[in-house]
Amino acid sequence: MLNISMVDRQTIKSILVIQTKYIGDVILTSVLVRNLRLAYPNAAIAMLCAPGLRDFVVSQNIADVAIGFERRSAGRSLLQRVKEYSCLVADLRRRKFDLTIDVADSKTSRIVHRSIGAPLRVGYNPPERPLKFWEVQPANIFAEAFGHGGAHYLYRYLSPLKALGIEPREVTPRLEPTPVGRSASARVLTRSNLAIKAFVAVHAGASFEGRRWQPERFAAVIDEVYITTGLRSLLVGGPDERATEQAILNVAMSPLVSVVGKVSLETLTALLADAFIFLGNESGPMHMAASVGTPVVGLYGLTPPDVWGPLGVLHRTVEPPLPCQCVAPDLCKPGNPGGVYCVHRLPVAKVAQATRDLIDAVRRQANETAN
Repeated sequence: MLNISMVDRQTIKSILVIQTKYIGDVILTSVLVRNLRLAYPNAAIAMLCAPGLRDFVVSQNIADVAIGFERRSAGRSLLQRVKEYSCLVADLRRRKFDLTIDVADSKTSRIVHRSIGAPLRVGYNPPERPLKFWEVQPANIFAEAFGHGGAHYLYRYLSPLKALGIEPREVTPRLEPTPVGRSASARVLTRSNLAIKAFVAVHAGASFEGRRWQPERFAAVIDEVYITTGLRSLLVGGPDERATEQAILNVAMSPLVSVVGKVSLETLTALLADAFIFLGNESGPMHMAASVGTPVVGLYGLTPPDVWGPLGVLHRTVEPPLPCQCVAPDLCKPGNPGGVYCVHRLPVAKVAQATRDLIDAVRRQANETAN
C-alpha cells in the first residue's frame, strides 16, 4: 500500500473515476468529483460511465470528459465483449492517467481498473462483494468499504477522499441546469401551459420493478393533489417507461402533461429544477430533483431512506412498516432491495398526505422568506 502523504498533489494531472452504475450513482459521485477538483486544481478529470450518460456527465460538468462503457453483456457474444474490453483498455492506457478511482466496485470495473495500470489506484478494501479466490485487488490505495461520515451511500462514494488524505469540503449533490436545458424546459412549459414552480414533477418508474409503486395509485395521488392544492402534474421518465405512463394517463381524471421518453437528461434536469416539488419512487430522477434543489416526496420499499434518501432539500420519505407480510410471495427475493415489492404496500392516503404536507411546508417556507 502506498504512503499517500508522500504524493505531491501538483503532480496529478489526469484522474479517471470509474462509475458505470445508474444515474443516481453518478449524481452522488459528482460530489466526489467536486472535491477532487478542489484538491487537484491542475488535473483534468474523466469519468467512465454508461454510454447513455456521457452527454449528461459532460453537460452538467460532472467530469471534463466522459467515456462510455456498457457493463452489461446482454445481446453480445463473448468475442464481442473481449473486443470491447481490449479497445476500451487500449484507449484508457493511451490517456496515461496519474490517478484512477474505482467507485463502481464490480468484477468488471476491477478488471478494467487493473488493466489501465495507473501509478495511483484507489479501490475499496474489502470490496462490496468478496473477491473470488482467483481475483486480484487492483488498488494500491484503499478506501473504507462503507464510507465515513454517515450511513448514506453518498459517504461510500466520498470515502476515496479520506484514502487520499483529502478532507471533504462539499457533501451535498448540487447540479445546475444548463442554458440549453433551461431554454428547452421553458418551451415544454409554455406548450403545456405550466408555470415555473407551479407543478408537481412525477416519476413513476425505477430501474427495478420491485421499486415501482403501482401506476393507478400514482394517478389517485395526482388527482387528489390537483383537487386539494390546484397543482397540475408533469409525468417524467425514460423511453422504457411508456407503459407506466400510459397506465397513469388511462385512469387519472385531472389534467396531466407527460414528457416521458421525449426529453434529454439535460432538459429533464431543468424541468425538475422548475418543478414546485417532485413525487416519485426511489430512483435516479429523485436524486436529480434533490440535486437541483427541488423538494422531494420519495417512495421506498426495502431500500432504507437513510441510505438512499434525498439530500439537501425539504423532503418526505414514505415507507411501509417492516418486516412485512409479503404482498408478492411468488415474486419477492428476500434481502434484495431491487427484487422485493414492499413499496406496493404503501396506501394512497399515506402518500397523498405526505405530498400535501410537503406542499404546505414549501409554501410556508416561501412565505417566511418573502416576509
